[in-house]
Amino acid sequence: MSRTALRICPLCEATCGLTLTIEGTKVTGARGDREDVFSKGFICPKGASFGAVDGDPDRLRTPLVRRDGELREATWEEAFDAVAVGIRPVVERYGANSVGVVLGNPNVHTMAGALYPPVLIAGLGTRSLFTASTVDQMPKHVSSGLLFGDAGAIPVPDLDHTDHLLLIGANPLESNGSLCTAADFPGKLKALKARGGALTVIDPRRTRTARLADRHIPIRPGTDALLLAAMTQVLFEESLVDLGESAPHVEGLDELAEAIREFTPEAVAGACDVDAALIRALARELAAAPAAAVYGRIGSCTVPYGTLASWLVDVLNILTGNLDRPGGALFPQAATDRTPRPAGPGHGFRLARWHSRVSRHPEAKGELPLSALAEEIDTATDEGEPIRALIAVAANPVLSAPDGDRLDKALDALDFMVSVDPYLNETSRHADVVLPPPPPSQSPHHDFAFNALAVRNQVRYTRPAVPLEPGRMAETEILARLTLAATGMHGADPGAVDDLVVGQTLGKAVEEPHSPVHGRDPRELARQLTGDTGPERRLDMMLRLGPYGDGFGARPDGLNLTRLLAAPHGIDLGPLRPRLPQPLKTRSGRVELLPRPIADDLPRLREGMRRSTDGLVLVGRRHLRSNNSWMHNVPALTGGTNRCTLHIHPEDAERLGVRDGEPVRVKGAGGEVTAPAEITDGVRRGVVSLPHGWGHDRPGTRLSHASTDPGVNVNQLLDGTLLDPLSGNAVLNGVPVELAAVSAP
Repeated sequence: MSRTALRICPLCEATCGLTLTIEGTKVTGARGDREDVFSKGFICPKGASFGAVDGDPDRLRTPLVRRDGELREATWEEAFDAVAVGIRPVVERYGANSVGVVLGNPNVHTMAGALYPPVLIAGLGTRSLFTASTVDQMPKHVSSGLLFGDAGAIPVPDLDHTDHLLLIGANPLESNGSLCTAADFPGKLKALKARGGALTVIDPRRTRTARLADRHIPIRPGTDALLLAAMTQVLFEESLVDLGESAPHVEGLDELAEAIREFTPEAVAGACDVDAALIRALARELAAAPAAAVYGRIGSCTVPYGTLASWLVDVLNILTGNLDRPGGALFPQAATDRTPRPAGPGHGFRLARWHSRVSRHPEAKGELPLSALAEEIDTATDEGEPIRALIAVAANPVLSAPDGDRLDKALDALDFMVSVDPYLNETSRHADVVLPPPPPSQSPHHDFAFNALAVRNQVRYTRPAVPLEPGRMAETEILARLTLAATGMHGADPGAVDDLVVGQTLGKAVEEPHSPVHGRDPRELARQLTGDTGPERRLDMMLRLGPYGDGFGARPDGLNLTRLLAAPHGIDLGPLRPRLPQPLKTRSGRVELLPRPIADDLPRLREGMRRSTDGLVLVGRRHLRSNNSWMHNVPALTGGTNRCTLHIHPEDAERLGVRDGEPVRVKGAGGEVTAPAEITDGVRRGVVSLPHGWGHDRPGTRLSHASTDPGVNVNQLLDGTLLDPLSGNAVLNGVPVELAAVSAP
């Protein structure tokens, strides 16, 4: 007999509500939840395939432990014993930094991934932290940290109310949005146009989003910051700057005007391949719109000037008075955010508090560049011990980081490796212990990260739709036990991790004068927490202490877990609202328009105006039915247009003797790959495109469907040396490549 259950989709950043159909313990169908307060029934192909993703037969069901060189099934007790034996001696002999931690993108899609890795990292005391952020969005964190004093304070476009939206390096019709959580992003763009608003897309590819736009500008890849700088210069030159209501909270206006003076439209037009008159028109239209927002994403982050481009996105919003106003770009406020503190100066944001051992890359937001992971393992220096043990949580850097071949070899040289992963994939196949989490239907879900980036304030929570199968372990318990085993507390009750966090959090809260629980007994507060599990108790605590919370009784109508559970489709907390100056944590307590690290990097951007633009360059792309390397093992989400082909413009193809469907050899600084050509005018001349996340052809994996059509790893074309210097983000777009038809002599 079938039944239905609600579940928030964890397969992309849109966080849509689903209604699952369940037969016994198997998910047999998924449709959009029409009553969901955020997504209102919207669903994409990934959500519709939830059952296939959930029930993939290649998902690991039991832990694997390496014995006599082979990974073999083991009990959970044996697996955690092996972790303790493998990690602790490395820490004790070589120090905490000899243990690396790699966190992949799926961590932000699970409760466990949000709640436990910070405890693991703090318990280890390691500075060898690498995450997917440095092959994705780290420039935005750094620019936000420098502008606003908080790397997590990222303004998002008010899609429901804006009159003019400028997208640069973003393709939300395929991505469903990123660093801008918006269920039904396509519908919101169509609604913008229906109410008479304007949509401009700046992208070297004519993407699905670009085809919807009123204006598509096929910029030369990697020159986003130059175009945005020129638009900024026009605002100053033509006296179009109007800070609006944010004026009292902004400093550095005159200094910015001087720093940007040389970036005229005429000076950058050649490098960007965008007409100077058009650049001026873009700036004027932005300034004239009643409410406008500029939004940049991965295409403007994964380039040589990623942090500068991310900074200039917000600079344009600030200078046109669109920061922190309805219809512009506003700061969301999640229900689990910390208790808002009074406005005023904060500690600010610092870069380069430490450096990587080999290439001396500066840390950003506590992380080192993922591109540096291989050299931190395989290269000896006098600066300390190399990484000898690795903990990888939902991470597949062999495919997602530059030069996977080198990292592949480096992982084999580790003393010990543990991987938390549902698959034996290109990275986890190297592990000495693999700890497989259950499928998503058997896990609870709350979006800690994405609600802080949502275009409408709301809060939702779903308990597991299906009970844990016998022999499975909850992902939250896996990460709690992993934390204990790695930090010298192996064998302790996993609930001790949650108790520790609750005790520390409440202990700090009662000491903060602005807290609703100031002066109260933290032990008494802990006894009030509800929830069936440690993670639920922690969620209850965060809700109660948060901006909408009940303050443990101080605000009787406020949020807590009980009220949230009584609203299975979520609770709408209203549209985004102006919040300045409260989110600002800079040392001045104001928006600092021209932070010193930014000013120091501008000469490098000036050099970019004169750089040669000859030759072909590579850009990435993604498809609506995939999310990095996650879903290529699901037949329903591969095939059709979701293929690993090289997009090339017809004129470039003719010049190089490339024929549609035939193999093409692509060579970059890190190596070469061969992929079938797909001739299309969807890319501009001089640009070729390969999708990210493919390359499922390495031995020792258990990805039966993905291996039948493995594609090629685009990141193998990179050698890992090209980074945005401020953020350490890998340069993945605008990379020079050489092409040759395989059949050519």
